[in-house]
Amino acid sequence: MFGHDVVKDRTLIRRLVGYMPEHDCLPPDASAAEFVMHLGQLSGLPRTAARERAAEVLRHVGLFEERYRPMGTYSTGMQQRVKLAQALVHDPRLLVLDEPTNGLDPAGRDEMLALVRRTGREFGISVLVSSHLLGELERTCTSIVAIERGALQHQIAVDALTSEIPQLAVEVDGDVDAVINTLTQADWRVTRDRTGFVLMLPAGDREVAARAADAVRDACVAAGAGLLRLERGRTRLDALFASDAEVNGAATELGAAVVRTPERVA
Repeated sequence: MFGHDVVKDRTLIRRLVGYMPEHDCLPPDASAAEFVMHLGQLSGLPRTAARERAAEVLRHVGLFEERYRPMGTYSTGMQQRVKLAQALVHDPRLLVLDEPTNGLDPAGRDEMLALVRRTGREFGISVLVSSHLLGELERTCTSIVAIERGALQHQIAVDALTSEIPQLAVEVDGDVDAVINTLTQADWRVTRDRTGFVLMLPAGDREVAARAADAVRDACVAAGAGLLRLERGRTRLDALFASDAEVNGAATELGAAVVRTPERVA
């Protein structure tokens, strides 16, 4: 790893890797400042440098003003930020995050994912995220590695999995059936999905896609329905895993290890 033997050079490798665990691991009576500083010292930083660096990373994760409070008084979101800070304190080359949004509400997940993206960009660190929340990974990562029962299933760039497909995805507020009936009577091929419906289009035909968009608009007007979403369809990560399940004849238990890198693939 990084050119070092993983058995002989374990101490050196640990200085190059930051790890954010999924499980609860924070001592409730300690403050974030002293805890992150202590982890910095364990990673090889001198005491003074560890204290300065702890203040820097706690500011980065948005806990500078709260850094002297006992961590037992922190919310789940704040505790997740402390775990990210301790993984960053020694300035690693690789950051490994295990379910970084675990236990967070939707707003907290968005904030944590934005922080993860900003960390990779501002610190220039390669970030590897392990998660089962595929939608979050689509928005955060650049490459996907999918593992099932210890076996590698896929290794591919996210862009290659989420490219445009010959569909027009539609979501309306109102009588969906009336809108679909109008489109079907006009010979458009329509398929229902979880959030609305999709129009199947000829591959690469932009002119037909434009006519389809006009037809959807007119059908919504005729049905008195509001148009919430109208966009070209894109493949999704869950579709990839669903196809695997169909091949195996049952739903599969999948883990995704995802790499997000600022400049290079880790």
